[in-house]
Amino acid sequence: MKSALLRISAYAVVAALSAQTAFAADDTVSVNGKTIPKSRIETLVAGQMAQGQPDTPELRKAVKEELVRREVLVQAATAKGIDKKADVQTQVEMARQQVVIGAYLQDYVKSNPPTDAQIRQEYEAVKARVGDREYKVRHILVQNEDEAKAIIAKLNKGEKFEDLAKQSLDPGSKERGGDLGWSTPAAYVKPFSDAVVALKPGTYTKEPVKTDFGYHVIQVEDSRDLKLPTLEEAKPQISQRLAQQIVEKHVNDLRAKAKVVQ
Repeated sequence: MKSALLRISAYAVVAALSAQTAFAADDTVSVNGKTIPKSRIETLVAGQMAQGQPDTPELRKAVKEELVRREVLVQAATAKGIDKKADVQTQVEMARQQVVIGAYLQDYVKSNPPTDAQIRQEYEAVKARVGDREYKVRHILVQNEDEAKAIIAKLNKGEKFEDLAKQSLDPGSKERGGDLGWSTPAAYVKPFSDAVVALKPGTYTKEPVKTDFGYHVIQVEDSRDLKLPTLEEAKPQISQRLAQQIVEKHVNDLRAKAKVVQ
């Protein structure tokens, strides 16, 4: 079975096969007389199920084998006193902190989840920010205004936008004729987005548009109504984002109250 369980070296596999291992009827495992708790098995099984693995006898067998290998290595390391080394103990403590912190924050969000009102408010704010139309845009980015004006003059004479875009400073779009694809105005910086909204499909800016990146010549090829997901469709993603904000605020509040001496 190909599993997503932790991979370890061939040396560990050999050690595991040579260990005195007993599989008990109650689903616990004993390695060299030391029992691996059933709770550890269930935790690892739950982690695999969270990644889409079904709870099958095959999975449980793989999980138990993985835990046997880990226990063999831990016993070997302990016998050599590796666990007593200062740097190892530091890493163990940091790992313990990470687990405790994760459990604490998960519990905090569970006790302080985003409300339906907050989720709806965020949804409406996103709708207002994104708008109800999206545009298919091309642009040519140059360093100074004179260069941009020269490009506009060539467009006025009938030269193709796609050909002139080869001199653009934007490496992401120059080889595609300046094509930026379909986007909402909110995806662009303010002067650029204002120019996009003001243009009719099939037209380009008659004056250079200045942004922090340089000077742009912008063409809007087309526009269409934007279909946004419904509140119910967007709810999981919004809820997750709000939960992250709740956690960040809580951490900042705790940090502000802490007495720290440096």
